[in-house]
Amino acid sequence: MRKHNGIFTRLGNLALALGCLTALTGTLAQSQELVDPRMPQILDLDERAAVVDGWLRDRLDTLVEPLMRREGVDMWILVAGEYDEDPVVKTMLPATWLAARRTTIMIFHDRGGDAGVERMAVARYPVADLFPAAWNPEEQGDQWERVAEIVRERDPQSIAINTSDDFPLADGLSAGMRRKLEHALGPLSDRLVEKNGLALGWLETRSEAEIASYPQIVRIAHAIIAEMFSEATITPGITTTGDLRWHLRQHISDLGLSTWFHPSVHVQRAEQSTFSIANMSIDSGDVIMPGDFLHVDFGITYLRLNTDTQHHAYVLRPGETEAPQGLRDGLATANKVQDALLAAFKTGRSGNDVLAAARKTVEAQNITATIYTHPIGLQGHGAGASIGSWEDQSPKKGPRGSYPVNPNTAWSIELNAEAAVPEWDGKVVRFMTEEDAFFDGETVRYLDGRQTEITLIPRQH
Repeated sequence: MRKHNGIFTRLGNLALALGCLTALTGTLAQSQELVDPRMPQILDLDERAAVVDGWLRDRLDTLVEPLMRREGVDMWILVAGEYDEDPVVKTMLPATWLAARRTTIMIFHDRGGDAGVERMAVARYPVADLFPAAWNPEEQGDQWERVAEIVRERDPQSIAINTSDDFPLADGLSAGMRRKLEHALGPLSDRLVEKNGLALGWLETRSEAEIASYPQIVRIAHAIIAEMFSEATITPGITTTGDLRWHLRQHISDLGLSTWFHPSVHVQRAEQSTFSIANMSIDSGDVIMPGDFLHVDFGITYLRLNTDTQHHAYVLRPGETEAPQGLRDGLATANKVQDALLAAFKTGRSGNDVLAAARKTVEAQNITATIYTHPIGLQGHGAGASIGSWEDQSPKKGPRGSYPVNPNTAWSIELNAEAAVPEWDGKVVRFMTEEDAFFDGETVRYLDGRQTEITLIPRQH
């Protein structure tokens, strides 16, 4: 076995991999305040593949059957063309598959009772050993006719497909593939049904193994931010916000990781107007100076799971040993909004109702706040309930607003609070926070704590 920093990482089997990851994260999940994080061990590519494939097998074995029965469907057909993957299909491919191959068709059939759900692949290539091959092209040349035979043999009364007017992540079946499927099924195409909850449930639900390791993934993101918000990276008067954006991109590339969005780094200072969220994607190229209040929005992808974090830092002026009290009070106000939002989570409560409950609490405290929290997991802006948006705090119309908060889901607790800073002549500053958390059905806990103190540059030792 190889050793890295005293930790075995040439993992012979999945159990050892999960045990190692859990041991690294066991103490982290309990922390509610963010401490100066150290970089955890990052697995090599082959070790990551073993973990990802083990998680995938476990998810297929344990999640699909209850989801199909919850949604009341007998069969679920997923179709994807190479490089045009359904978002759900993408998450069901083994780690060594970087894309679907040719036309990949996956079928789940609920046989009922203890017989459970069988799964199969109608494709030229078997999908590893996760989906047994159900088509021999040498014996039968027509792939779609084989799909029709499977349907006729099993005679399902309802066949779910991934189409949706309201949820893009549940709308993965392309128009062309749908036409081919309907043509192959003929009269049986009347049994095709749209069940958003099936695709969304698969994507939003986190398995026990995923949650055991998620704190370490968030800790990696926190460690990268901590390294950036330091004198090791920032030289006041020289370093720009653009430099920091690309520093983050380069750092994660050097670590063998990836990101799902380009980072943003911005400055608020006494002489500037109030920061606009709409401009977060624009790099102003500000040179960082003493007295600047910095903000970062940053995420990584590791083991197919995503993070999303927003933190603040303050560049000390000569003679200062802490940030102005007004800035510290403003972050504390944003923490109160976080508390109100977490208290509003309740299984079965709609995203609109969670938003309304949280806003009622913060408004009673005379806090000016905006809440725009989203699920996170296999996608950065993940499947599940929508809790507000930064540009509009009114209830969302239709299914997106009424979709319920479900247990065993991960969330980016994203919001901001506005507060006047006396030391800046009463200028209103926006305190933007985002921390990843897990909802077990009863309570929400941060995966690796939250920022309650402004990071100082340079660090005070």
